[in-house]
Amino acid sequence: MEHTKFNFSYLLFLALVSAMGGFLFGYDWVVIGGAKPFYELFFDISTQPTLQGWAMSSALIGCIFGAVISGFVADRFGRKLPLILAAALFTISAFGTGYVDSFTPFIIYRLIGGLGIGLASTLSPMYIAEIAPAKYRGQFVAINQLTLVIGILAAQVANYFIAEAIPGNSSSEMILSSWNGQTGWRWMFWAELIPAVLFFVLMFIVPKSPRFLVKINNDSAAKSVLAKIGGEAYAIEELKGIKVTLSESGTSKVNVSDFKNHKIKPILIIGIVLAVFQQWCGINIIFNYAEEIFTAAGYSVGDMLFNIVITGSVNLIFTLIAMRTVDSWGRRKLMLLGSIGLGIVYLILGGAYFFKFTGWPVLLLVITAIAIYAMSLAPITWVVLSEIFPNKIRGVAMSIATFSLWVASFVLTFTFPLLNDALGASGTFWVYSFICVAGFLFIKRKLPETKGKSLEEIELEFTKEK
Repeated sequence: MEHTKFNFSYLLFLALVSAMGGFLFGYDWVVIGGAKPFYELFFDISTQPTLQGWAMSSALIGCIFGAVISGFVADRFGRKLPLILAAALFTISAFGTGYVDSFTPFIIYRLIGGLGIGLASTLSPMYIAEIAPAKYRGQFVAINQLTLVIGILAAQVANYFIAEAIPGNSSSEMILSSWNGQTGWRWMFWAELIPAVLFFVLMFIVPKSPRFLVKINNDSAAKSVLAKIGGEAYAIEELKGIKVTLSESGTSKVNVSDFKNHKIKPILIIGIVLAVFQQWCGINIIFNYAEEIFTAAGYSVGDMLFNIVITGSVNLIFTLIAMRTVDSWGRRKLMLLGSIGLGIVYLILGGAYFFKFTGWPVLLLVITAIAIYAMSLAPITWVVLSEIFPNKIRGVAMSIATFSLWVASFVLTFTFPLLNDALGASGTFWVYSFICVAGFLFIKRKLPETKGKSLEEIELEFTKEK
């Protein structure tokens, strides 16, 4: 409705509370990178690449499982209750990960945190999309991506300020016996308790999604929520639209045969490849394995933690730039820029490690890579995935693409120590460079521009006979 006066303060409150799932996703995802040089010595796994990879990637198993069940629990219990569960899982994981004294319980609590990430990464943006008016939906959903990046930066800042200064010539024994090696790494995880508990408490205050309330035949409660957002007339109009949409989707069930259709199958393949490529382009390695990357460039552990804060700040700034350019530059152009840009930077970065350059040149290359990723592949992949799938299969296809993304993320995180051990930093980044060039060629050949087109226009373009 064109002249509706929306209650933006209420909408912003709902969006920010639910987007705390994105914040905790980002924090939990990255905090382990700062704790890594200390817990590895504490658990005596610093010389075992397989266990190092398992410690870093174990949360992704929980992510995969959480992503798989998120569709079912959202359909059965709505968005609010599973987000409360996610908040509880984040709280349990944050406390337990910092409390344990042996490696196996450490892994168990990381798995629990991963389950929270898997739920929140799907349900937080879904809840925001269902409470936001259509005209402003994109802006409000983007809040979740922004809080995710802020969560990453918050983890990096917390790690930096929690860790005590470490002399550059400290041995492993000195680091292990220090406050950092015994207690400091625990506080890095415990710091997550503050936002996790706040998220848990505030989620009881927000209402259930109006769409879910209509689905369970509680129209009066749905109307009440919508009226608080945009007034009585808006509530009546939206309620009518929701009931029509649910009626249409209820009579149009998705079958396995839909994905075998010769028009649909190529679209699903594009979605899966883009989701996998967003992870295999290798940028998350810089966040999760910052110790290896910066110490290999000649930085001490203390310098490494400060450099991580710099990279997180760049990540935030260029995410904001992406939010401004996605509708003007276009999706395809940004994806092409990101893939070839990363390919070139990784090629040079691998050369820097090969010729044993150290210090600021390596830091500058890492910052450049993060800036390119933050304004291209990181946010734009999700925009494209939300647009390219036909209406009928969009939900299921998104689940498949998200599942593929988390599996790819697990493979990436688990294999980095093995690649780094076998090929060194130079060879590893050259592998990622090759993947980025392959991604560039795939996007150039298969992905049309989708900016400025309705979902129906995009569907027609993808499904028309070639």
